[in-house]
Amino acid sequence: MGSFQNRAGLAAAVVALAGLTGGGAWAQTFDTETGPVKVETIARGLDHPWGLAFLSDSLILVTERSGTLRLIENGRLDPETVAGTPPVYARGQGGLLDIALDPDFENTKHVFLSFSEPRRGGKAGTAVARARFVRGDKGARLADLDIIFRQNIATASGLHFGSRLVFADDKTLFVTIGERGRRERAQDPFDHAGSVIRIDRDGNAPADNPFADGKAALPEIWSTGHRNPQGAARHPGTGELWTVAHGARGGDEINRPQPGRNYGWPVISYGVHYSGAKIGVGTEKPGYEQPVYYWDPSIAPSGMTFYDGDLIPAWSGNLFVGALKYELIARLVLDGGKVVHEERLLAGEFGRIRDVRTGPDGALWLLTDDGDGRLLRLTPAP
Repeated sequence: MGSFQNRAGLAAAVVALAGLTGGGAWAQTFDTETGPVKVETIARGLDHPWGLAFLSDSLILVTERSGTLRLIENGRLDPETVAGTPPVYARGQGGLLDIALDPDFENTKHVFLSFSEPRRGGKAGTAVARARFVRGDKGARLADLDIIFRQNIATASGLHFGSRLVFADDKTLFVTIGERGRRERAQDPFDHAGSVIRIDRDGNAPADNPFADGKAALPEIWSTGHRNPQGAARHPGTGELWTVAHGARGGDEINRPQPGRNYGWPVISYGVHYSGAKIGVGTEKPGYEQPVYYWDPSIAPSGMTFYDGDLIPAWSGNLFVGALKYELIARLVLDGGKVVHEERLLAGEFGRIRDVRTGPDGALWLLTDDGDGRLLRLTPAP
């Protein structure tokens, strides 16, 4: 396990504007430990974008937290929104959040959306919808939308929806859910809050879930004790799920959630409360899992991806995590499932990094969380 204690960022900006590239994208070059990289602004004008999915090399869907779904084709942002998205609770951290394509998208055309669903009495809870993506002469739309999962207890809070979506090798769907700002909920096995859940594509709990019979915990629950996991990715070699969660004042955690395990929040943590008070019993206690890695002070992590592209061989197998607080991406080098090195890239250059994805073209793609949010593409510099 490692921590990052106020070290200076290792990735420094080297040159200013490099000029225009194909499609009118602006490019800048930055130095890194493995050589220079080019960052292109592919599109901008997005309203606090949250998640993205690649329909092809040239066609990308992007969610906006305000509740809209956008289409970017060949670097051009379609001025029309994709019709048919569900109503969302667009307050605080809530709204339209992550998006994932069905593993059989070519046949089903299904997309999956996570969002904060408005409930009675001004309350909200994390939900997952499935819909069919349709594109024709009248534009793009979602058809046959069906909400396949609803968090069981809704509250009037705009905090900690979690909400990343990751499909496993067996085509089941992992969904991360925050504890909605009430830390004790993460230790209640009959509350979806503060957990990772695993469902099938119809929203049912698979028979091999750790609590499938519902006696010791809700049948959808895969793991518990998570604060606000806003990043998740599948390891390309092992197929395991990895997550990253916000700590309080320090204690952001990377975990490998295993079935039936408890990851400690708020009993153990490597951070402290915002008041400076101690959290729980400290950093460890029998029966609670340790993180793979943590940050103190907090970097406010969000999207994450394992790099398995071909464009930058030196990054093969590295884990990338976007950060909101320091406006950077952290490149983590792994060895045997442990983090052995961290490099910080693009610190303060483009604003809050909300999502990080490895694209089908082998590039690293980023979303910036801003009212004029950008879609960025990172590739080796010539």
